[in-house]
Amino acid sequence: MGHRRVVVTGLGVVSPIGSGVADYADGLFAGRCGIGPLSLVPTEGLSVRIAGEVRGFDPAAHFDARRLGLLDRGSQFALVAARQAVEASGLGFASDFGGPLGLRTATILGTGVGGITTLDEGFHRLYRQGAQRLHPFTIPRLMVSAPTAQVSMEFGLTGPAFTASSACASAAHAIGLAFQMVRGGLADAAVTGGTEASLTFGALKGWEAMRIVSPDGCRPFCATRNGMVLGEGAAVLVLETLDSARGRGADILGEIAGFGMSADAKDITAPDAAGAARAMRAALADAGLEPDGVGYVNAHGTGTTANDATEARAIHAVFGDHARRLLVSSTKSMVGHALGAAGALEAAATLLALRRQVVPPTAGVERPDPACALDVVPRDARDAKVEAALSNSFAFGGLNAALAFRRV
Repeated sequence: MGHRRVVVTGLGVVSPIGSGVADYADGLFAGRCGIGPLSLVPTEGLSVRIAGEVRGFDPAAHFDARRLGLLDRGSQFALVAARQAVEASGLGFASDFGGPLGLRTATILGTGVGGITTLDEGFHRLYRQGAQRLHPFTIPRLMVSAPTAQVSMEFGLTGPAFTASSACASAAHAIGLAFQMVRGGLADAAVTGGTEASLTFGALKGWEAMRIVSPDGCRPFCATRNGMVLGEGAAVLVLETLDSARGRGADILGEIAGFGMSADAKDITAPDAAGAARAMRAALADAGLEPDGVGYVNAHGTGTTANDATEARAIHAVFGDHARRLLVSSTKSMVGHALGAAGALEAAATLLALRRQVVPPTAGVERPDPACALDVVPRDARDAKVEAALSNSFAFGGLNAALAFRRV
């Protein structure tokens, strides 16, 4: 079987700048910042005081009490985003239990740390409060595969199902693997993306110890940048073949054209420009795209001194002279770094940019860093004719992924 073209026909988002695709898009293109004071955990004893929280999320509005007992916050986000995406796709998996499509649909989600909210609450009860027993569903809630399992059960999807976990590249790896499975005929459709809800006291103390979290905001590629800001959320995509989507008259959001991966094999935290460049080149080659055919790069763009300069060098290495004409932005400037969900939130942003022909800004940039020498679309969104785009995800441990998207 030859390669089949793979398109996105459903999208769902839970994010710090809005839940639902319309609200997320409005936030992105308005340059709205969803980063603010931490409210999910007490900040006494923390130096990290800001984050990209999903504010006003009411689990009881989405799940009954019995179901909620089984769901960590990360799984809740995944299910809400998946429901939006499946409904938007028009494929109606929910009515297809045991049907042929359910058998041929993959469920592949990315998450970095799994149900760490459940873990943190359990340890608090155990070690601080002296509890003798934990919640009976502690393990099913905290396991890294829980969001994938919950989504597959929600829609009766009995095809291949697993979780990709590669820190900040988890969701990009999940989407890329789902794309490959549909393209190669191992599945006819896929529900894919990523979720993360790791804003807990214990996790924040861990990040605090690394000394790379900004005290005042996320300003990727800015001369005054001083660190990343943690976020949370989920985004889910429904993938199917172009022939299937056209055959049923589906609304096509865009095409996944290629996927590239690499490993730096160098350092557990420091990024490597050569490794990042290999992933981007692999995605372009897989998509059959020349570098000058790409108009936009949704950068990994964390806001740390090392990451942004390294990514800029990688972009210059891959795109050569075209790098100065490329539009490059980091949507982490608005939603923070959602770790295992970041690649999915950014894939969604990239698809929306292609569909609307508007590039979201790098919000909060005070003055672009001349060392990066890129057009980082500072502060305000920009109308632009873009036919193809890349979305970059470069994780701790040097685990890199790049997705290539194309307008249809």
